[in-house]
Amino acid sequence: MATNMEVAQHHPQANYRRLNLQAIGTREQVSELYWSRKDPINELRVLWRALTVRHMFHILPGETILELGCGSGRFTKALVKATRGECPITAATFALLPGYKIGNGFDANVELISLHDFPGPLGCRRFHYIVGSNLLDLENASEFLQEMQSLLLPGGRILLFETNPWNPFFRLRRRVGKWLPFLNRGDERQLPNQIHLYELLSELGFIRILATPYDFLYRPVPKWFMRIARNLSLILENTPGIRRLAGTILLHAQIPPREITKSPLRLVEHKELYRAISIVVPCHNEEMNVEPLVEGLLQLYDEYIYELILVDDNSTDQTRQVLRWLAEQEPRVVPIYRQPPNGVGLALRDGLQAATGKYVLMMDCDFLHILPEIRDMFDAAAEGYEVVLGSRFSRESVLINYPLQKILCNRGFHVLASLLFHRGIRDFTNNLKLLRRNVVENLNLEAAWFAVNAETGLKPVLMGFRVKSVPISWINRTPDQGQSSFSLLKNGLGYVDVLSRLVWKTRFGFRNLATRTNKTGN
Repeated sequence: MATNMEVAQHHPQANYRRLNLQAIGTREQVSELYWSRKDPINELRVLWRALTVRHMFHILPGETILELGCGSGRFTKALVKATRGECPITAATFALLPGYKIGNGFDANVELISLHDFPGPLGCRRFHYIVGSNLLDLENASEFLQEMQSLLLPGGRILLFETNPWNPFFRLRRRVGKWLPFLNRGDERQLPNQIHLYELLSELGFIRILATPYDFLYRPVPKWFMRIARNLSLILENTPGIRRLAGTILLHAQIPPREITKSPLRLVEHKELYRAISIVVPCHNEEMNVEPLVEGLLQLYDEYIYELILVDDNSTDQTRQVLRWLAEQEPRVVPIYRQPPNGVGLALRDGLQAATGKYVLMMDCDFLHILPEIRDMFDAAAEGYEVVLGSRFSRESVLINYPLQKILCNRGFHVLASLLFHRGIRDFTNNLKLLRRNVVENLNLEAAWFAVNAETGLKPVLMGFRVKSVPISWINRTPDQGQSSFSLLKNGLGYVDVLSRLVWKTRFGFRNLATRTNKTGN
């Protein structure tokens, strides 16, 4: 990858006849003008999109990104920020824009290319990821996706931000635009629908295909509302029926991976955290997930890990045997085999009592895919925060296929908790938390089931420990991960019970919840 900025100029070849790059370049220009002149939250939007790319891909340092249709590079710069400047990015434009200066203000890891042919100068190269915006229409989708596929490494993935073809507002504008062309602003695409996209990607051999609504913050939504409505957008994106009103769809797909030797990559950079982290994982029927989770943790954070406490909560599958085997292979694995009664809260309590590290990281078995994001939590601990919460509902989070009823109950619980306790943290209840040893020692967990996640989030905040929320992604379990045992009806009353007990204790005694100075942050 060249570190200096360069432009590769090529004349049109055969691919130019198959792909109407002139039309793609025109759309790139139109998009660039819109983002720069008419989008009131452009800087926030491109950052949100860049973080969405990071969270969807779970990008590791050194992995390569190809951005197609980069315009003047505003999204490129956001990608550099989201990936900490650790990933080589090739930013390709199909049309040099007026005033566009190659190499102006870009990171050394960014290579800029002007394409007059596709894949053109990229044809002999391969990337881990490809991203882009407003690239596909019925005329070019098949050829464009086929060429993208040829540019991916085994297991490589694409993520495209495309105009939502089902949005009735956009469809009406396009129909009226036949008589009033200025309404389409130079974008006269015929958009492929969901069925077409799924069929096309499947025929090309892609797997893990996902087309999901994304982003409700578009004109004519007023500017003042856009800046405060990101969390509402996350809810609407997962609401059946209303999802069709989204302004954009996320189109994700992957080419099949092949077995490759794992790299010795480590995401460790804080010496003060070496051999300081106890990791506590409750396990119930997790035979498919626990071994990959342990392997992933050791691969990325080996130097940080002091012990891995795996608590088998009376599994009925082969989880217990897998834990025994892991303990034989890795001396830091500490299995705990519980006796009935079952309960996530009881399992977590036993794991925390056994943990002896300076910090304790609590997590679920199905968090395998977000392991790179935990790096941000360790950064926060190194900054001095005593409690670090993995937040699914921050403005920079990614939430895919989250059941609507769970969203509504979750948000209702947090609104009520915020009103009762005057704390503005957006996600108390996710079981991804990093606690300093003194916080763990002050916890007195009472809930037997999933409501314990509310206790582990609320109690440290109410005791005044220094808290920081870190955005993470949440994508529903895939079939190969098994089924979650969470039941909304069964566990909802448990959350109400936790809230009522904490209200009682903070209002009428039990000073241990309010003796420290409040230093919470979000």
